[in-house]
Amino acid sequence: MLVLITYDVNTEDGKGKVRLRKVAKQCVNYGKRVQNSVFECVLDAGQCKMLKAKLLAIVDQEKDSIRFYYLGNQYKDKIEHYGIKGSYDQEGILIL
Repeated sequence: MLVLITYDVNTEDGKGKVRLRKVAKQCVNYGKRVQNSVFECVLDAGQCKMLKAKLLAIVDQEKDSIRFYYLGNQYKDKIEHYGIKGSYDQEGILIL
């Protein structure tokens, strides 16, 4: 399923900057950054639960915000993109 993850981490102090880097690093491990604090992640149920637990353990829910949008398996019909950095097939073949 495609999960869109958005976050806003308060970086007014050093601890916030550390949280921001940790959240971004976890998201990079599971998906593709499409905006500064927005990631598209194709996950199975187990990966989704694990990533959510990791992110919730990092953020300070008194200062930060994180959202999970569950677009499901038929997400390709639900996304329209215009402008630079065109979309890619997250489930396609990756050639290095």
